[in-house]
Order: sequence, then C-alpha cells, then structure tokens
Amino acid sequence: MVDTLIVTDDRAVLRLAGVPFPLDAPRGEGWRAGPDDDVTVTAGRDTDLFLDPATEYEKLNAPRLLGVAADGDYQFSARVSVEFAATYDAGVLLLWIDERHWGKLCFELSPDGEPMIVSVVARGVADDANAFVVTARTVWLRVCRIDRAFAYHASVDGQAWRMIRYFTVDGPSKPVSIGFEAQSPMGEGCAVTFDEIRFSPTRLAELRDGS
Repeated sequence: MVDTLIVTDDRAVLRLAGVPFPLDAPRGEGWRAGPDDDVTVTAGRDTDLFLDPATEYEKLNAPRLLGVAADGDYQFSARVSVEFAATYDAGVLLLWIDERHWGKLCFELSPDGEPMIVSVVARGVADDANAFVVTARTVWLRVCRIDRAFAYHASVDGQAWRMIRYFTVDGPSKPVSIGFEAQSPMGEGCAVTFDEIRFSPTRLAELRDGS
C-alpha cells in the first residue's frame, strides 16, 4: 500500500511499498499515487528534459519524482504506460545528479508516430539514441547500477530484457537520485502511469542475456 505525504502546497513526498526510500517532487507537479503502488502524472505542454549538443535549446522543466537509493548495486524497474498524443511525449525512468549530469530511459513517441525506446545521457550537454519500436502503449523499463556504471534495459513483456545502454555519468560527486519523469515538449500534455514498480538491492548478473 502507498503512503503519500504532502509536505507543503508545492511539495510531495511519496512512499511506495516496492521502493525502500522516499520519492520527492520538489514542486508537487501533479504526481499522484494510487491504491496499487502505481504512480501517475500528466506533464504539461512545453515540458522537456534536454540539453541539445548542437544548438542553444535547453529545457529542464519536465516533472520529476526522485529519491536517493542506498550505496551499492541495484535494479529499479517499472511498467510504463503513456497516453501518446504528440511527438516526443514520453514516460521516463530517470537518473539525476544535477541539471548538467543525468540520464533518462524513455518510452517516447517518435516523429514517425511510433512508440520507441530512447535513451539520453547528459554530461554537460545531452546525447540522444533511439533503440527499437514498440507496438503498444505499454512497456517495461529497468535501470541497474553496477559498481560506478549504469545499465538500461527494456522489455515488451516484463520477462525478457533487451540491453539499451551501458554507461557512466561523470559529474560532481553528489548522490545519484533515481525515479520517474514525464514530458510533452511539442504537445498539449501527456499522461503517464508507472506501475509494477520494483527495487532490488542486488547486482545484475548478466548485461546481455535477457535476464
């Protein structure tokens, strides 16, 4: 069962049964917890998290819900369902150090109108990499910490996982937060639901064998 604590009018702290640390939304931002340990949010229009490597486009206003895990390896996953309406609408699992150092694993609507798995890592500026098309509006995403590195995986059934990325985020020596994000950079808003949320303080045994 979910315990939701509103600290002030513009700040929310959520505690989920599957996550052993609190998740914090500094501006509130409309995050809601449901009776089945699900979390929902609707990103407003013109919301994004991106630092373009070639232009002056910088936007960091997407709603975020984050918490700091204990030191050590872990696996963090969720089923992500997105009500896609416009290009780049997305539901995201997010790693966060600061505004210039972060990483996101996205279930995102492509310019061709196809839901896709997309990954972005910011180290001063961001990169952008597409993985594969998903023929549904629901997918499972997973972030694992392995020593000082991280791994992104995605699954269409919650059982067999495909590796998307293996990387580090070199940045200030601050705690790495983990959690959720939603965005609608070109649309009028995007509703996202995260459920089947799991956190395990265990090391991923194999990166590439689908486990």
